[in-house]
Amino acid sequence: MRISWNWLTQYVEPGLTPQQAAAILTSTGLECESVELHEPIKGMLAGVVVGQVLECRKHPDADRLSVTLVDLGSGEPVQIVCGAPNVAAGQKVLVATVGANLCMTDGTCIIIKKSKIRGQESHGMICAEDELGLGQSHDGILVLDPTAVVGTPAAQHLGLHSDHVLEIGLTPNRTDALGHLGVARDLIAAQNHRTGATLELKLPDVSAFAQDDEARTVPVEVHDAKACPRYAGLMLTGIRVGPSPKWLQDRLLAIGLKPINNVVDVTNYVQHELGQPLHAFDADQLEGGRIVVRKAAAGEPFLTLDEKERTLDADDLVIADATKPACIAGVFGGLRSGVSDATTTVFLESACFEASTIRRTARRHALNTDASFRFERGVDPEITVYALKRAALLLKEVAGARISSSITDIDHTAKHRSEVHLKFADLERLAGLHIPADQVVHILELLDFRIRERNAQGLHVQVPAYRVDVHRPADVVEEVLRIHGYDHVPLPKHLQLPPVLHEALTLESLRAQVGHHLAARGLREVMTPSLVSGERVVKGGSHSAEQLVTLANALSAELDVLRPTMLPGLLGALAYNLNRQQRDLRFFERGRTYTKDGDRIVERETLGLVITGRRERESWRSDDAKSDLYDLKEELEVLLERLGLAELVHWEPLGHALLEKACTVLLKGRPVGLIGAVRKPALKAADVNQPVVFAELDEQALLDACHAQAVGFTEVPRFPSVRRDLSLLLEQGVRFEQLRKLAFNAERKLLREVGLFDVYQGDKLPAGKKSYALSFTLQDAERTLTDEQVDKAMGRIRQAFEKELGAELRR
Repeated sequence: MRISWNWLTQYVEPGLTPQQAAAILTSTGLECESVELHEPIKGMLAGVVVGQVLECRKHPDADRLSVTLVDLGSGEPVQIVCGAPNVAAGQKVLVATVGANLCMTDGTCIIIKKSKIRGQESHGMICAEDELGLGQSHDGILVLDPTAVVGTPAAQHLGLHSDHVLEIGLTPNRTDALGHLGVARDLIAAQNHRTGATLELKLPDVSAFAQDDEARTVPVEVHDAKACPRYAGLMLTGIRVGPSPKWLQDRLLAIGLKPINNVVDVTNYVQHELGQPLHAFDADQLEGGRIVVRKAAAGEPFLTLDEKERTLDADDLVIADATKPACIAGVFGGLRSGVSDATTTVFLESACFEASTIRRTARRHALNTDASFRFERGVDPEITVYALKRAALLLKEVAGARISSSITDIDHTAKHRSEVHLKFADLERLAGLHIPADQVVHILELLDFRIRERNAQGLHVQVPAYRVDVHRPADVVEEVLRIHGYDHVPLPKHLQLPPVLHEALTLESLRAQVGHHLAARGLREVMTPSLVSGERVVKGGSHSAEQLVTLANALSAELDVLRPTMLPGLLGALAYNLNRQQRDLRFFERGRTYTKDGDRIVERETLGLVITGRRERESWRSDDAKSDLYDLKEELEVLLERLGLAELVHWEPLGHALLEKACTVLLKGRPVGLIGAVRKPALKAADVNQPVVFAELDEQALLDACHAQAVGFTEVPRFPSVRRDLSLLLEQGVRFEQLRKLAFNAERKLLREVGLFDVYQGDKLPAGKKSYALSFTLQDAERTLTDEQVDKAMGRIRQAFEKELGAELRR
């Protein structure tokens, strides 16, 4: 939200600099992110003054140049060489003196220096329009009115005024501050309470509003009072559409709006003044001469101001004439009924629409306008007619309008304002300090709250209509505290913290541990949207439509369901980086996934990991091997070991629509995640052109496993370990996990570790066979192992392999 300081001071005279006001507003909750100097012309034409050409003669050595003598209003006249064909003696002109810095319309800047042009000294420059940044013309110098006073600074003569713009980062609830008056209201409240000042809000005067004639009226019908609780309008005739006056254009330009014409500019001005959107219809384009506020027919076509034809939904509210829509209510106007240069009669609308209706329509049609931004957050229903009067009077001033009808005001809003009961004890508890009751009352009255009842225990207050976000006692406490000042909340002299011997592992601390671990392992954390395309998920085959959590009000067809898995977002992050020549990527992301189980929505705290590209960074010391599924499996194993869960993990083959060579990750038989290589169709759909491996873990299941796992201490072994290797001929379908499990079942006492250090598959082996080379580490915590003990243990392991898996020992 951009606030013009010059505009703001129309409503309050705070006696502050813009920077001081920004600091106060920030302390009230209206965070000023920046204070910027706004100049209608860069540099404000410093060093440029009004001059008078006293003499003008041809340059002796150049046919197209003239040598002039110019009075600058101070000191002796100066000689200036000028190349403009229209320069003549007696003219009043704008002169850039020596040292002036001119910024032109094309963005270039020049510093005026004393110079010699074809042998003649020149002490400045007589300027054309484009050289001053005032326009595009370079046909000749800018000739002023003869009444211009010589020596007057150019900015003063042209009526140029600099401004400061406050960029306010509004929170979504503060719709009351979506206009200059709302910001002024907070500034006044803070100053009056904190300094004892007696500032007053200067509301624009609409007492002059009166009907000029009865030339034309437009009947209004509201068919949906819930979607449109209040609708007001009036007819204006005799309008002359044209450019807005300079003061109005300056106000809009300061806040970043481009002036269009006087009618549209007035509606924008009032919107940013009061926070109430308005809409102007060309009344001659309304068929049947009436206004109907209704829901659109399903599939009804509508041509909007941006010349796009949109298909309306049955839930869209429209402002229609007798036959067809003229405007999408609260969102966007129609091309047919918009104000043009030929418009002479305007129907001016001011309304209050239901926030949720406007929000759904704006999202459905991907339209985000200044009007929808305000309506979908809630506007003040009591300002509807006041804003209409304000705009009508401005249009009389700037467009010659005549008010040709009375105001039509169809009001179905609730006449009872929201009321809240606040206990002083609750205020002190929530605020963290004691604020005297009289100060509390004073603050609330400054914010337009009405005190309906007061006693020793608390207050019963009526909330102003423009504060649509205040419903609870906590909301009222926030209002009191932000005006009182958050910096007045005292810090205790001593912070007393109980000794903590051991912090219980929580989901947050587990996630922090996992994040630090993965980052240390070289993975980068990413954050991706939680919304994905339902059509793509169903087409991929990982989830059915019944399992997806669909948004009632989707932003678009591409973002219509909550993600059931972390894979789409991570693939999107990979694609983004791959398209920017980043080929070796290792990402992880933490977030929630969502699925439906019947009528129940299941949310899971999930960790996703993806790896693609080289296994190691390119170097003369490393080969060009690519990452594969076993690299990611190793990452999971190291992570589970870090959490003390390595001994519990088991890998079970899994059929998966998006992953090949997929496995379920189990801890003590409980599924906690999956791992696999992403299939090529899924990669192609995500615009990823190289192999990717993916894993996903349920963080809550990891936490449960950590809680169930007792942490114990074992002394560092005093006796040496022994290693033995076996080379086995196995069936193709045998997995290392099966071998590892069998080995530990066969030798529970001495076996400490099983490793796979070589795999061979080739034509030198029988068909359907493969060779695994396994290492076995054995150790006794109480004595040194003998060869006999080791041989017996290895014999039991070998027998288990032969009996259960048909393994053959390779010699």
